[in-house]
Amino acid sequence: MDKKLFTLEVISPEKSLFSGKVSMATFPGEKSPFTVLYNHAPLISSLVAGTISFAADDKDNAIEIIGGFVEVKNNCVTACVEIK
Repeated sequence: MDKKLFTLEVISPEKSLFSGKVSMATFPGEKSPFTVLYNHAPLISSLVAGTISFAADDKDNAIEIIGGFVEVKNNCVTACVEIK
């Protein structure tokens, strides 16, 4: 069975932290962490200090952030974040 992948881009003011296809991504939302999968409903959310974790190429990855926001739209997820 083919994995359902979507595009994730994580950027900070200084540089691009990740850009590629992923099968899932979890974000530290203001109220609670939330996970995005393929065909997720559109949303915009603020992010708090914590970890963005995601699965790319069958590997688990993590990026520590101070805060930011994320937009989910048409299987494209863009997170603009501040890092330590």
